[in-house]
Amino acid sequence: MEGHTIKGIEQVGNIDIYFEYDQINDSFPTLVLLHGFLSSSFSFRKLVPYLIQDFNVISIDLPPFGQSGKAYRYTYSFQNIAKSVVQFLEGKNIRQFSIIGHSMGGQVSLQLIKSHPDLVEHAILLAGSGYQPSYSEKMKMISYLPFFSFGIKRYLQKSGIEKNLKNVVHNQAMIDDEMRQGYLEPFIKNHDIFRALGRMLRDKEVDLLEEDLYSIQTPCLLVWGRHDNVVPLKIGERLHRDLPNSKLAVLENSGHLLPEEKPEEVYHLIKEFLRTPTIQT
Repeated sequence: MEGHTIKGIEQVGNIDIYFEYDQINDSFPTLVLLHGFLSSSFSFRKLVPYLIQDFNVISIDLPPFGQSGKAYRYTYSFQNIAKSVVQFLEGKNIRQFSIIGHSMGGQVSLQLIKSHPDLVEHAILLAGSGYQPSYSEKMKMISYLPFFSFGIKRYLQKSGIEKNLKNVVHNQAMIDDEMRQGYLEPFIKNHDIFRALGRMLRDKEVDLLEEDLYSIQTPCLLVWGRHDNVVPLKIGERLHRDLPNSKLAVLENSGHLLPEEKPEEVYHLIKEFLRTPTIQT
């Protein structure tokens, strides 16, 4: 099969999963792309054209983001989101793959690797978040209050798309209308996402601890921007210490949104990494 692209939504358990699957060649290995918080598969739009030269690529909108479901009854813990990703891939008969997780997608990736180490051949964490606690019990209780979802919406509106984008990129001149609209659109269409974010606040578990990370033997490439204001480089350095089979690459003149800021450089790092049979720590 050559150059076959599929886009769609499939129900997995009690949630809908939106995906974009570029199946270029049956002989190519498969990459699974998981985006960050308040984002979607849109954030990989500049990286995918490079990746499909060598890989079959499937991008997934993690619930409740992008075009995936925002059901209030779904459990939005990273562990359960990872479980849903695995179930979705099993439905596509994808049982061996490498994973790319950006920011929050890195947290989900680590949960997936921890629970299903046999499925993931390699992991690439692009400014992957880590070491975060769960929210306080007080905050979780507040999230049950009526109209809490409107408070989340107001907070995000007040911070504004422009401010948020300027915080995640180093070169602010790259921000254009396509970028603004792509990140803003999912939050305009459906108020249910704000209700789901309240549920996500309650469901978030403590990130994997040092002993959990140390038990992960999957080869991991950690890619960080030197000027990341969201997940600073010190997190990448700490993950590099705690993940025994990891390599850290730092990109200059870049911030947090690596798939958009440095797609070609990220592609070459990934390609080289996946060609290397072993990693020297």
